[in-house]
Amino acid sequence: MTLEIIKTRRSIRKYKSTEVTGEQIHALLEAAMLSPSACNTRPWRFIAITSREMLNKLADVHPYAKMLNTAPLCIAIIALPKTQERDDNLPEGFYPQDCGAATQSILLQAEAMGLGTCWCGVYPKEATSKAVRETLNIPAEEIPFCLIAIGEKDEHPKPRGKYEEEKVTWIS
Repeated sequence: MTLEIIKTRRSIRKYKSTEVTGEQIHALLEAAMLSPSACNTRPWRFIAITSREMLNKLADVHPYAKMLNTAPLCIAIIALPKTQERDDNLPEGFYPQDCGAATQSILLQAEAMGLGTCWCGVYPKEATSKAVRETLNIPAEEIPFCLIAIGEKDEHPKPRGKYEEEKVTWIS
């Protein structure tokens, strides 16, 4: 079943105006917070945005997030690098992988719930990071990692991608 969800998940750029419920948002955020992270440091926080005014502002400031003009929800993932600064240096610097895992968890949970998503990267693009930081009033020590548009699909692109044996090296 999980493989089917992975196979059918696609980036959706057109959404119906149907509201995403509080219960659905909670499930998406719970999925994100259950994601693995280096030494369980959980270097993230989330901003759930349903304000039409703010969704439109984000669509204006992010060059590839125009779908936020129709999406009823955006979850912004904010990286917290300082949570990985420890004396043993073990988890330091793994926040991009950790936030990526949280992002993928949201994408797959949304697909399992019948919702569409589009992952709009912010980090490491400086201009986009600055624009999103200013729009969402994110402190300097935090990093806007990505924006995820979420809502009821108003398009149904065919799945793409495939298993490519030539990209696998076997060591037995």
